[in-house]
Amino acid sequence: MTAEVSSVEETQKEEVLISEKDAKLVNEEEPQKVEENTQNVDDNTPKPNLVEKSSSYREESNYLSDLKDGERKALSDLKSKLEEAISANSLFNSEGKKADNPAEESSKQETGEEKIEGDYESNISIWGVPLLPSKGSEGTDVILLKFLRAREFKVNDTYEMIKKTLVWRKDFKIQSILGENLGEDLANAAYMNGKDRENHPVCYNIFGVFGNQELYQKTFGSEEKSEQFLRSRIQFMEKSIEKLDFRPGGVTSILQVYDLKNCPGPFKKEIRTATSKAVGLLQDNYPELVARNVFINVPFWYYAFYSLISPFLTQRSKSKFVVARPAKVTETLLKYIPFDEIPIQYGGFNRENDIEFNSEEGVVTEICLKPGSTEIIEIPAENAGATLIWDLAVLGWEVSYKEEFIPTDEGSYTIIIQKEKKMDSIEEPVRNSFRNNEPGKVVLTVKNNSKKKKRAFYRYNNQKSCSA
Repeated sequence: MTAEVSSVEETQKEEVLISEKDAKLVNEEEPQKVEENTQNVDDNTPKPNLVEKSSSYREESNYLSDLKDGERKALSDLKSKLEEAISANSLFNSEGKKADNPAEESSKQETGEEKIEGDYESNISIWGVPLLPSKGSEGTDVILLKFLRAREFKVNDTYEMIKKTLVWRKDFKIQSILGENLGEDLANAAYMNGKDRENHPVCYNIFGVFGNQELYQKTFGSEEKSEQFLRSRIQFMEKSIEKLDFRPGGVTSILQVYDLKNCPGPFKKEIRTATSKAVGLLQDNYPELVARNVFINVPFWYYAFYSLISPFLTQRSKSKFVVARPAKVTETLLKYIPFDEIPIQYGGFNRENDIEFNSEEGVVTEICLKPGSTEIIEIPAENAGATLIWDLAVLGWEVSYKEEFIPTDEGSYTIIIQKEKKMDSIEEPVRNSFRNNEPGKVVLTVKNNSKKKKRAFYRYNNQKSCSA
């Protein structure tokens, strides 16, 4: 295989990080340079670049050895405070006081009035991880560190937050929520798909489904329906958490992607109220479980909506917000998610129930298209009777593209697979296949007639022939 390639060139920054000045609308993007590949010294013999990890934020470590002295002390103090309270059965009484009536307290335990997530208060847990430090679970420190970071390592504030979360989980009946049937209407509103560059599970939230007036009324038409929507969001969050690994070094958070295309605007009071309530509950009871919130296909009204919910967000939560306008969706997602993990509707190679490629096949290669250049991608087809399958995409397209099979035997004819055609900016990635009857190669030709540099991605899979 050969491919003329140049180094990764300067691109426009595809994201907007929400600043702390909430009233200021974020509507400009700043240019960002991507490091050049210094390996391609000789312009005459460039080589393809495998898609590499882009720079991304780094989550704080959950290893004790990596904590600062003050953080380590705060964790130790919180563990001592919890150990004492849980062992003394005083976690839900006035601080530092045991129950005045042991018999009454025992009765509460038997009836489940004060039971949170275990058979006994000494077995209290969150997301399957016991909070009693003496239980010796390696996940306990990880969970406690999430709460501590949400409260800037203030031990007393963290302790109160944990107490409120435990009570809320009991009142909200979290123990039974996973088994509840909350209807199929919202099945398309949120789903898990793939992993990001840091191995976080990726959750896609599709708010455009609520542009359907019938579904909107079924979801937000009454206070009772809005509560069920809220419960469905919490149920989905709990299901997502099941994919996490609460151990030091494990993947302990989720990347959230919010697609606002065709989403009803903030003038819809019902969805605004329900969303604000959901944001509050998730922030208060699911600390540090979201690695980043990426908003895509953002309409202009989003900034007004953000100004409404901003007062309810901590600065730490705000720092995780990324905003991408429609023209920058694929580029923004690519900053955090590998190209083969990005769903095809967002410009990537990830197709539902794809049987042609798996995680071990078709390594994605990136090439740079210089202005006015023509790039040739050659896919070897050395064995007759094999079937070649390939994917190709160009960010922003606006190029010409054709496919052909060129036999090794100079006496054979070239076969046109796809005649040259202009690819619009909204084209989805191309997938095509060809079964060769003789040795040769498939040649993909991309002409960039624009004055802008472009990024192209491709992969292929060579399947051996099968007898009919």
